[in-house]
Amino acid sequence: MRNNASFAFALLLIIGDFLALLAAFTAAYVLRVKLDPRPLIDQIPAIQFFEATLFVLPLWILVHAFIGLYNQSVYERRFAEIGRLFVGSFLGILVVIGYDFAAEGALFPARLVPVYGLVLGFSFLLLFRAVARILREILYRFGVGISNVLIVGATPVSHEIEAAIGNTKSTGFRVIGIVGAESKFVRSFTSFEQAIASLKEPVHGIIQTELYRNQPKNNEILKYAQENHAGYRFVPGNSDLFVGNIDVELFAGLPVVAVHQTALIGWGRIVKRFFDVVVTLLIMPFALALMAFIALLIKLLDHRGPVLFRQTRLTRFNQEFKVYKFRTMKQKYSGMTPEKAFAAMGKPELSKDYRANGDHISNDPRISRIGRILRATSLDELPQLFNVLKGDLSLVGPRALIPQELSAYEKRHSILSVKSGLTGLAQISGRRNISFEERRRLDVYYVQNWTFWLDLVILLKTVRAVLGGIGAK
Repeated sequence: MRNNASFAFALLLIIGDFLALLAAFTAAYVLRVKLDPRPLIDQIPAIQFFEATLFVLPLWILVHAFIGLYNQSVYERRFAEIGRLFVGSFLGILVVIGYDFAAEGALFPARLVPVYGLVLGFSFLLLFRAVARILREILYRFGVGISNVLIVGATPVSHEIEAAIGNTKSTGFRVIGIVGAESKFVRSFTSFEQAIASLKEPVHGIIQTELYRNQPKNNEILKYAQENHAGYRFVPGNSDLFVGNIDVELFAGLPVVAVHQTALIGWGRIVKRFFDVVVTLLIMPFALALMAFIALLIKLLDHRGPVLFRQTRLTRFNQEFKVYKFRTMKQKYSGMTPEKAFAAMGKPELSKDYRANGDHISNDPRISRIGRILRATSLDELPQLFNVLKGDLSLVGPRALIPQELSAYEKRHSILSVKSGLTGLAQISGRRNISFEERRRLDVYYVQNWTFWLDLVILLKTVRAVLGGIGAK
């Protein structure tokens, strides 16, 4: 009952990537050799170049395979795929150039051919993968490549999984039943035996969301999956235990699962810090000029009080630091808690609205005119680049919160296992349009699932969110 849809799609990607690269290098040859009148380094006939390219491009495909571009966990996520394609393209062209140096005779008739090949190759790969994704969704609509999934377990997670993969036309999964839980959309069964006896459709995958006290029942489910070559996934009841960085290692001669609090350990911390410093230094000249202009505006429009606002925040390992921001509050309310500020202006009832609305109210009377513009454009956060250089913050990470805000949050220790960030998942997911709890859940997700690619995606989406004013208030 094994469904070969994922294998077929991966095979399609391998063949398509090869053809896309072949087309790219063919176009590169035509652009430089046939359309460019400048002299060539080597006179390489088109058929010879084509044959050599056919031979060497499989090495590029091997690079793609090595970095996971044919793994479902990568090609199912668009931004992760784009990042891997970008890296794979550079590594691939380096392999091809290395082969050119090692092989007898020249591979490229001119130096611009590999440059054209790199640019066109990356572009053609992006185009092909977009077309492949659209083609797969079209096939899903006609029922081709669908995987039938049986969910086993009377837990809330069962319904979450049902909802998450329920849109068959986009996910490629069809939930054909739930064992132990009631459902409004699919058949419900009281036992695994009843489900197997009643279902007419083949079961391609089983997702178990709870372990039964009767161990033979658990063994029966796993045995059925193995004997019928169906995929088997288990969702632990304590989902917090199996997130972050997981290693399987031998301990006292026994296999054990080691779960780290965050995936950001070891080399990742070094790379992340190096990236923070380099990027911040690159943008600092432009940022300094903009900050000087903003400081002048604040002095002209709201001359009373300092330009910068400093506040104690928390970062990794519960360390306190002073965060720098442009002052957006009127001077007489600057540094006050919302409750004290609203009470001082004779409107204590606003504090309840402020907290009930996710720490926000429309037309907040504490904010100055220039402050509204700075907040809407997120320019008030620019001075935090100095915090990044000092090492207080990272460019990407959980939101740096004041101790009082975070003290009551149950999973604060997970959030504080990494440096706080200038931007993060919450900022690109709606910022003030989502609740405090949802923002903290996104922070925890980031901590437990950090990758360098995720940082790059968040930074790119931050630019889009700032330019579009998404969630800014």
